Amino acid sequence: MEKVLAIVGPTAVGKTALAIDLAQKFNGEIISGDSMQVYRHLDIGTAKATPAEQAQATHHLIDVKDVDQQFTVAQFVAAAQVLIPAITARGHLPIIAGGTGFYLQALFDGLKLGAEAPGDPAVRDHFQAIAQEKGAEYLWQQLAAKDPQAAAKIPVTNIRRTVRALEVITVTGQLF
Repeated sequence: MEKVLAIVGPTAVGKTALAIDLAQKFNGEIISGDSMQVYRHLDIGTAKATPAEQAQATHHLIDVKDVDQQFTVAQFVAAAQVLIPAITARGHLPIIAGGTGFYLQALFDGLKLGAEAPGDPAVRDHFQAIAQEKGAEYLWQQLAAKDPQAAAKIPVTNIRRTVRALEVITVTGQLF
């Protein structure tokens, strides 16, 4: 297995500066582990590496999507699983820097992701409409009635995951 250095923490604590410093010292390349830095033009509030910072070390997964495009944890894992061996093959150290802990947990712990289950946009839209009409708690209660274990792991306020869980249950007939 390849060696990977991960630098994690909340926004604006110096992860980028540390990653650049370590990349320069240890011949590294930086993979953004942040769910928002993948989006072009979404610079405020993300502490995204500036062009000057990006010029100091090779960066990956920054500004690769438009804000109207989806970027999921499954896409991050797939991209990282390609980047890490490629960086290692070049004789460089992969350095993941970012504050999205779920991304890193999914990558390093091999979490089975909901994106691996089939989906249906019409079903998803149906549950999103219910959430807008009746609220997050009502939707979460629907999930709790169908799959109490999944509901116990998903916060009431996380509409996206609640919708996804209900979508998977509806499409596959199996618990999330």
